[in-house]
Amino acid sequence: MNSSTLLSLSTFIYAFAAFFYVVALIFEKPVLLKPGKWTAIAGCIGNAAGIGLRWIESYKLGIGHAPLTNLYESLIFFALVIIILYLIVEQKYKYNMLGAFVTPLAYFAMAYASLSPNISDRIQPLIPALQSNWLIAHVVACFIGYAAFAISFGISFVYLFKKNTQDSTSFFDRLPDSAILDELNHQMIIFGFLFLTVGIITGAVWANSAWGRYWGWDPKETWSLITWFIYATLLHARMMRGWTGKRIAMLSIIGFMGVMFTYFGVNYLPGLHSYGVLEKTISP
Repeated sequence: MNSSTLLSLSTFIYAFAAFFYVVALIFEKPVLLKPGKWTAIAGCIGNAAGIGLRWIESYKLGIGHAPLTNLYESLIFFALVIIILYLIVEQKYKYNMLGAFVTPLAYFAMAYASLSPNISDRIQPLIPALQSNWLIAHVVACFIGYAAFAISFGISFVYLFKKNTQDSTSFFDRLPDSAILDELNHQMIIFGFLFLTVGIITGAVWANSAWGRYWGWDPKETWSLITWFIYATLLHARMMRGWTGKRIAMLSIIGFMGVMFTYFGVNYLPGLHSYGVLEKTISP
């Protein structure tokens, strides 16, 4: 079995995990929560094993490097970190119903990586700028931050619907209280903001070693900074202005839109960080 097959299998496992969580929430079947958790764990193991196998395969091809350098590899790593962080949150806080809003995000990331005709799963050699020890530190820090913001996005979505619904039989009433969701959302944003900051700093150091400058206003750099300011504004508003609840949830959703544009949108703009540009550059 090669890495592509294992990662494709993990995609279907994530789909089953999301199915269990969603059905458990909508149809009030808590008995399905445990199968959902164990299916998510199985998908996580398969996902991690697939990334590890892909790493080994790159060395067998004589171009060994960490599998974090193109859109396909970043998506499967993104899905892995989302599930790992969610499982930690579920284990610590026991809010397992939130899996209905988080596991689909991991599934969509994996499915997009596996099924999109515009994304190649071919292992490719690194261009000189990517041949750096800063690669792993920068990418891992950024995607831990992105994954935390993805979970925050799911929590914010739940919070807004829970606050806006007046139907006492709504399945949102089976989720944690609004105050708990608000506090958990805040904790995930702080965690994500910390890692995004580390990612930007390590990226600047890497840029200096690769291109001789710490900052160049490349589209990815610019939008990373915009996203950082959105979340910095959110944390400032909460700490200094006392904002909570709906306003924080809305800012969290806006922030995650910034994350998604930083991740996907800038690929359609010319720049040194564009996955599309990188893949065209290094293709034979």
